Amino acid sequence: MLEELSITSLGVLESASAEFHPGFTALTGETGAGKTMIVTSLRLLSGGRADAGRVRSGDAKAVVEGRFRLPADRTDAIADVLEQSGADVDDDDTVIAARTVNADGRSRAHLGGRSVPVGTLGALTGELLAIHGQNDQLRLIRGDQQRAALDRFAGAPAAKTLAKYRDARERWVAIIDELDRRRADSRELAQEADRLRFGLDEVDAVKPQPGEDADIVETVRRLTDLEDIRTTASQAQTIVAGSDGGSVVDALGTVRSLLETASDQALRDLKPRVEEALAVVGDIGDELTGYLGALPEDAADLDTLLNRQAELKSLTRKYAADVDGVLAWRDEAEVRLGEIADPQARIDELEAQANTIRDEVSALATTLHGQRRKAAKSLGAKVSAELTGLAMGGSALDVAVSLKSADDARLTIDVAGTPTTAGGHGADQVEFGLVAHKGAAPLPIAKSASGGELSRVMLALEVVLAEPDSGSVMVFDEVDAGVGGAAAVQIGARLARLARRHQVIVVTHLPQVAAFADNHLVIGKESGGSKGRQRSSLTTLTRDERVSELARMLAGLGDSETGRAHAEELLATAEASRATD
Repeated sequence: MLEELSITSLGVLESASAEFHPGFTALTGETGAGKTMIVTSLRLLSGGRADAGRVRSGDAKAVVEGRFRLPADRTDAIADVLEQSGADVDDDDTVIAARTVNADGRSRAHLGGRSVPVGTLGALTGELLAIHGQNDQLRLIRGDQQRAALDRFAGAPAAKTLAKYRDARERWVAIIDELDRRRADSRELAQEADRLRFGLDEVDAVKPQPGEDADIVETVRRLTDLEDIRTTASQAQTIVAGSDGGSVVDALGTVRSLLETASDQALRDLKPRVEEALAVVGDIGDELTGYLGALPEDAADLDTLLNRQAELKSLTRKYAADVDGVLAWRDEAEVRLGEIADPQARIDELEAQANTIRDEVSALATTLHGQRRKAAKSLGAKVSAELTGLAMGGSALDVAVSLKSADDARLTIDVAGTPTTAGGHGADQVEFGLVAHKGAAPLPIAKSASGGELSRVMLALEVVLAEPDSGSVMVFDEVDAGVGGAAAVQIGARLARLARRHQVIVVTHLPQVAAFADNHLVIGKESGGSKGRQRSSLTTLTRDERVSELARMLAGLGDSETGRAHAEELLATAEASRATD
């Protein structure tokens, strides 16, 4: 729930703050005092578009801060936002959301003391706040919004079916798209397969071995300088370990013998080091001997190696930078050829998969269609009962669920024996119709409902949809527009009922609605603002002050005895109604 709201330099509000409580809170005030700025501030906290024109004239920026108490059973979405943003949650399980809008139009968002993207702020507050303004009432005439309302009413079973349907449809569309590509590209695939076969045959004919090109380069180098290499290695081997008595090994052997027979201990102590040197030199001699033995006898193989090197270079020019890359290309080419070698076989396989998944999509769409039709009947009946209590006796809401026309051959499915199109949200069209009186035909609310009727239909819908849920903050901006009299009283009563499960905040100009509130805030104009500008204040009213405000709202009767008497009667009646309802 929303516990505190602080606003600075937003519209006519120079500085205003208020505490909010559970239940139904009414916001009232004179025209132009800034009631709608409260809703505007909440829209900003919900991630709404920042409008520099909303910054109070002459000020550098507008700031809105709200303290929200998080629900005990936090949704995954709330938990994810808090974790990813690193927002600090206070010990009392509340979090502060803030939005700053500069006069140049730039805005910043903060959540729990951390700077966050506006979208992140909206992701959290969107889970806590539901704002209904006059524009939101107009959205009710859109088919997608009507379908969403019906799905919300249908609850978890329909949501589960819809999720499975979307997953199956996504898989089906992916296969259909691949089929279309396969059919369109069959000639190109055949040409690609021929190119791959030619390349594989060419590589297999040469039969390159891993690292062979590098080995040949080294061998060719040796063969080119074979005699020089042989002479160098032979001389080195002779010096190190030759048998003519003048080798390093012989010399070190002589040194060791001399040290063994020396009378001085210091000389004898050098013997182990000489023995180590003798071992190292012996190893060098062995390696030189082995190297000489491995050298070719002559350079007759050079031409053969150069021919082999030319064969390998013909492959590296076409397929990769080196032989190892050529071998990797060969492996990839074999895999790719296996995929496209027989285009028609793959097409047949995809067609079979598409048919199987299409049947799955059809079955899920059929189940969803039945769930929606069942929910539509119940939703229409419940909303119609609410409309009767909102001074629309005789009117009813008709929720019609029909199948879409089969105007997309690619996505045509069968639902209950009828060809239809598998849309992103199912195969259904949902339309809310208003029945003006008993026996009348339902007409689409987009064409038949007045502004006041739309307000009442939306309120009735919210009351019905709120039945299984609780805990969110619902904000209504002049939901009572276009109504009055008995209808206004019933709207107040319905809002009070809604407030049993939700925190309800209502901007209203009707005393009949405000009288049903548990809490009453008034926005008033004040003189003496900075730089001579008008400013407004936000005040929580006591019960006696509520009587005065209701009297003002009752045709401007103010604090006259008659006005207060009427206001007192209205307030007492509302209180009694809330107590017994």
